[in-house]
Amino acid sequence: MKVLVTGANGMLGQVLCPVFEDNGLYVIPAGHKELDVTNYKTAKAAIENIMPQIIIHLAAYTNVDKAEEEFETAIKINKNGTKNIAKISKEINAIMVYISTDYVFDGEKNTPYTPADTPNPLNKYGLSKLEGEKAVQENTDKYYIVRTSWLYGPDNRPQGKNFVDTMLNLAQKNDEIKVVEDETGSPTYTIDLAMGILGIIGKPFGIYHISNEGETSRFNFAKEIFKLAGLNPELTPIQSKEYMTKAKRPKYSSLQNSIPIRHWAEALKGYIDYKESLNQ
Repeated sequence: MKVLVTGANGMLGQVLCPVFEDNGLYVIPAGHKELDVTNYKTAKAAIENIMPQIIIHLAAYTNVDKAEEEFETAIKINKNGTKNIAKISKEINAIMVYISTDYVFDGEKNTPYTPADTPNPLNKYGLSKLEGEKAVQENTDKYYIVRTSWLYGPDNRPQGKNFVDTMLNLAQKNDEIKVVEDETGSPTYTIDLAMGILGIIGKPFGIYHISNEGETSRFNFAKEIFKLAGLNPELTPIQSKEYMTKAKRPKYSSLQNSIPIRHWAEALKGYIDYKESLNQ
């Protein structure tokens, strides 16, 4: 089966492509240079030249804070680009997989969000991704919308960063690290998400939640990172209002998984072990 991956150079794409290849699928990775999803005409020509059976749409605007100022750009990519891919998917009878986010929710619940819960994003990034979800639902029938959260994993891009790597880097440079304690969610290892996406192909079309099992605050997530890495910086809990980000984050955004997946602490250990193996 032929699988086209848009945004293949991003953090998720870097692990998803080899995971799918290792499971016998023929993967065509496409970065922005190969496939501009915001240009319907050129995207259609490129995709019709490949004629994939599955399109995994990872190309996205993902800077949560900058989206507050660059909403037009976020909408261009996350809504309009996604609409283009959805339309083309339907035209060539391909299955579409769209990656969305826990930030489509407002955080007012205190139990994990289900796929049936009503979205109500607090920030413009979340709104742009929700508009992408709607574009998928309105323009194709054979789709999987996959919401995930707090992603981290290997990333070879110069600008690539995630919460785990940021914490590890801070611990090398600072004696004291301040981390918010009033945001709770489900950290997700990209390898587990990639395996989860592979696992839902063939299931009924619709919305799925895939994140590592369990939930934690960002503060306790940082504590576990340092514990597993054998580091002991002074860790100070703060409230999110003290952190002063441009975009408001939901206080609670844990997702109820649609499929079985390992616990976030076990997944984190896997990632820390992987990083340590690179230094040996």
